[in-house]
Amino acid sequence: MGHQARWEYFRTIFQRYRGANRQEKQAILNEFCRNAGYHRKYAIRLLNGPRPAAGPPKRVRRRGYSYGPQALSILAEVWEAAAYPWSVRLKALLPKWLPWIRRRFRMSEEIERQLLRISARQMDRRLRAQKREKKRRIYGRTKPGLLLKHQIAVKTDSWDVTTPGFTEVDLVSHSGNSADGEFAHTLNVTDIHSTWTESRAVL
Repeated sequence: MGHQARWEYFRTIFQRYRGANRQEKQAILNEFCRNAGYHRKYAIRLLNGPRPAAGPPKRVRRRGYSYGPQALSILAEVWEAAAYPWSVRLKALLPKWLPWIRRRFRMSEEIERQLLRISARQMDRRLRAQKREKKRRIYGRTKPGLLLKHQIAVKTDSWDVTTPGFTEVDLVSHSGNSADGEFAHTLNVTDIHSTWTESRAVL
Protein backbone atom coordinates (compact mmCIF):
# COMPACT_ATOMS: atom_id res chain seq x y z
CA MET A 1 0.00 0.00 0.00
CA GLY A 2 1.47 3.34 -1.10
CA HIS A 3 1.72 6.50 0.96
CA GLN A 4 -1.32 8.15 -0.68
CA ALA A 5 -3.46 5.00 -0.48
CA ARG A 6 -2.53 4.43 3.17
CA TRP A 7 -3.53 8.00 4.00
CA GLU A 8 -6.92 7.69 2.29
CA TYR A 9 -7.50 4.38 4.08
CA PHE A 10 -6.62 6.04 7.40
CA ARG A 11 -9.18 8.83 6.79
CA THR A 12 -11.90 6.22 6.14
CA ILE A 13 -10.95 4.13 9.19
CA PHE A 14 -10.81 7.26 11.36
CA GLN A 15 -14.47 8.11 10.70
CA ARG A 16 -15.61 4.53 11.40
CA TYR A 17 -13.45 4.28 14.53
CA ARG A 18 -14.80 7.48 16.11
CA GLY A 19 -18.41 6.40 15.64
CA ALA A 20 -17.95 2.82 16.86
CA ASN A 21 -18.52 1.27 20.28
CA ARG A 22 -15.79 -0.41 22.34
CA GLN A 23 -16.11 -3.85 20.73
CA GLU A 24 -16.28 -2.44 17.21
CA LYS A 25 -13.21 -0.28 17.85
CA GLN A 26 -11.18 -3.40 18.68
CA ALA A 27 -12.18 -4.99 15.36
CA ILE A 28 -11.44 -1.78 13.42
CA LEU A 29 -8.06 -1.42 15.14
CA ASN A 30 -7.10 -5.00 14.25
CA GLU A 31 -8.14 -4.39 10.64
CA PHE A 32 -6.18 -1.12 10.49
CA CYS A 33 -2.99 -2.70 11.83
CA ARG A 34 -3.28 -5.69 9.49
CA ASN A 35 -3.90 -3.70 6.30
CA ALA A 36 -1.65 -0.68 6.92
CA GLY A 37 1.19 -2.60 8.58
CA TYR A 38 1.29 -0.25 11.59
CA HIS A 39 2.34 -1.18 15.11
CA ARG A 40 -0.68 -1.39 17.41
CA LYS A 41 0.41 1.46 19.72
CA TYR A 42 1.14 3.73 16.76
CA ALA A 43 -2.24 2.91 15.21
CA ILE A 44 -4.03 3.73 18.49
CA ARG A 45 -2.20 7.06 18.68
CA LEU A 46 -3.28 7.89 15.12
CA LEU A 47 -6.92 6.94 15.63
CA ASN A 48 -7.16 8.81 18.94
CA GLY A 49 -5.34 11.85 17.58
CA PRO A 50 -6.59 14.88 15.66
CA ARG A 51 -8.77 14.49 12.60
CA PRO A 52 -6.62 13.88 9.49
CA ALA A 53 -6.27 16.67 6.97
CA ALA A 54 -7.55 16.49 3.40
CA GLY A 55 -4.19 15.34 2.04
CA PRO A 56 -1.27 13.28 3.37
CA PRO A 57 1.48 15.16 5.22
CA LYS A 58 4.42 16.10 3.05
CA ARG A 59 7.56 14.16 3.69
CA VAL A 60 10.41 16.36 4.81
CA ARG A 61 13.52 15.70 2.83
CA ARG A 62 16.73 16.38 4.67
CA ARG A 63 19.26 18.42 2.82
CA GLY A 64 22.49 16.67 2.06
CA TYR A 65 25.84 18.07 3.00
CA SER A 66 26.91 20.85 0.66
CA TYR A 67 30.61 20.18 1.20
CA GLY A 68 32.89 17.21 0.86
CA PRO A 69 35.87 15.67 2.66
CA GLN A 70 38.41 17.85 0.83
CA ALA A 71 36.76 21.05 2.05
CA LEU A 72 36.62 19.67 5.60
CA SER A 73 40.28 18.66 5.45
CA ILE A 74 41.29 22.16 4.34
CA LEU A 75 39.11 23.64 7.08
CA ALA A 76 40.95 21.58 9.71
CA GLU A 77 44.31 22.72 8.32
CA VAL A 78 43.28 26.38 8.48
CA TRP A 79 41.91 25.94 12.00
CA GLU A 80 45.25 24.54 13.16
CA ALA A 81 47.36 27.12 11.28
CA ALA A 82 45.25 29.98 12.72
CA ALA A 83 45.95 28.80 16.29
CA TYR A 84 42.62 27.05 16.86
CA PRO A 85 40.09 29.93 16.81
CA TRP A 86 36.49 29.24 17.84
CA SER A 87 34.00 28.62 15.06
CA VAL A 88 32.56 32.14 14.69
CA ARG A 89 36.03 33.66 14.35
CA LEU A 90 37.12 30.86 12.03
CA LYS A 91 34.11 31.56 9.80
CA ALA A 92 34.98 35.28 9.72
CA LEU A 93 38.68 34.82 8.96
CA LEU A 94 38.31 32.24 6.17
CA PRO A 95 37.98 34.83 3.35
CA LYS A 96 41.15 36.57 4.54
CA TRP A 97 43.02 33.25 4.55
CA LEU A 98 42.06 32.42 0.96
CA PRO A 99 45.42 33.58 -0.53
CA TRP A 100 47.26 31.27 1.90
CA ILE A 101 44.82 28.43 1.18
CA ARG A 102 45.16 28.81 -2.60
CA ARG A 103 48.96 28.69 -2.41
CA ARG A 104 48.99 25.67 -0.13
CA PHE A 105 46.18 23.55 -1.59
CA ARG A 106 45.19 22.80 -5.15
CA MET A 107 41.47 23.24 -4.85
CA SER A 108 38.79 23.83 -7.43
CA GLU A 109 36.36 26.72 -7.41
CA GLU A 110 33.65 24.35 -6.19
CA ILE A 111 35.75 23.33 -3.16
CA GLU A 112 36.39 27.01 -2.42
CA ARG A 113 32.65 27.71 -2.53
CA GLN A 114 31.99 24.77 -0.23
CA LEU A 115 34.60 26.02 2.21
CA LEU A 116 33.07 29.48 2.39
CA ARG A 117 29.52 28.07 2.75
CA ILE A 118 30.22 26.08 5.92
CA SER A 119 28.36 27.61 8.85
CA ALA A 120 29.93 28.19 12.25
CA ARG A 121 27.68 25.50 13.76
CA GLN A 122 28.77 22.94 11.17
CA MET A 123 32.40 23.90 11.82
CA ASP A 124 31.89 23.02 15.49
CA ARG A 125 30.40 19.66 14.53
CA ARG A 126 32.99 18.79 11.90
CA LEU A 127 35.98 19.80 14.02
CA ARG A 128 34.70 18.09 17.16
CA ALA A 129 36.96 15.04 16.79
CA GLN A 130 40.05 17.17 16.12
CA LYS A 131 39.26 19.37 19.12
CA ARG A 132 38.87 16.34 21.36
CA GLU A 133 42.16 14.87 20.16
CA LYS A 134 43.96 18.20 20.57
CA LYS A 135 42.63 18.59 24.11
CA ARG A 136 43.73 15.05 24.96
CA ARG A 137 47.27 15.76 23.72
CA ILE A 138 47.55 18.96 25.74
CA TYR A 139 45.82 17.98 28.97
CA GLY A 140 46.10 14.19 28.96
CA ARG A 141 43.69 12.68 31.47
CA THR A 142 43.04 15.87 33.44
CA LYS A 143 39.32 16.52 33.87
CA PRO A 144 37.55 19.39 35.66
CA GLY A 145 36.17 18.43 39.06
CA LEU A 146 32.49 19.18 39.69
CA LEU A 147 31.92 17.69 43.16
CA LEU A 148 33.51 20.45 45.26
CA LYS A 149 32.15 23.26 43.08
CA HIS A 150 28.71 22.62 44.59
CA GLN A 151 30.05 22.67 48.16
CA ILE A 152 32.59 25.53 48.04
CA ALA A 153 31.88 29.02 46.82
CA VAL A 154 33.98 29.45 43.69
CA LYS A 155 34.54 32.82 42.04
CA THR A 156 35.42 32.63 38.36
CA ASP A 157 34.25 35.89 36.78
CA SER A 158 37.04 38.28 37.89
CA TRP A 159 39.90 38.26 40.37
CA ASP A 160 39.62 41.68 42.01
CA VAL A 161 40.83 40.49 45.43
CA THR A 162 43.01 42.83 47.51
CA THR A 163 44.41 40.37 50.06
CA PRO A 164 46.40 37.12 49.77
CA GLY A 165 44.70 33.81 50.39
CA PHE A 166 42.61 33.42 47.25
CA THR A 167 44.19 30.77 45.04
CA GLU A 168 43.78 29.06 41.72
CA VAL A 169 44.69 25.36 41.58
CA ASP A 170 45.49 23.39 38.43
CA LEU A 171 46.52 19.77 37.94
CA VAL A 172 48.38 19.16 34.67
CA SER A 173 49.01 15.69 33.28
CA HIS A 174 52.36 14.97 31.59
CA SER A 175 51.29 11.84 29.74
CA GLY A 176 52.10 13.03 26.23
CA ASN A 177 50.07 11.36 23.48
CA SER A 178 49.30 8.28 25.58
CA ALA A 179 47.79 7.92 29.05
CA ASP A 180 49.06 4.32 29.49
CA GLY A 181 51.42 3.47 32.32
CA GLU A 182 52.71 5.78 35.05
CA PHE A 183 53.59 9.42 34.55
CA ALA A 184 53.87 12.65 36.52
CA HIS A 185 51.34 15.37 37.18
CA THR A 186 52.15 18.92 38.19
CA LEU A 187 50.01 20.46 40.93
CA ASN A 188 50.13 24.27 40.60
CA VAL A 189 48.78 26.59 43.31
CA THR A 190 48.82 30.32 42.51
CA ASP A 191 47.90 33.10 44.89
CA ILE A 192 45.75 35.55 42.92
CA HIS A 193 46.76 38.72 44.77
CA SER A 194 50.51 38.18 45.13
CA THR A 195 50.91 35.86 42.09
CA TRP A 196 53.06 33.59 44.27
CA THR A 197 53.16 30.10 42.75
CA GLU A 198 53.95 26.73 44.30
CA SER A 199 54.37 23.60 42.16
CA ARG A 200 54.68 19.99 43.22
CA ALA A 201 55.17 16.83 41.17
CA VAL A 202 52.60 14.11 41.79
CA LEU A 203 52.83 10.57 40.37
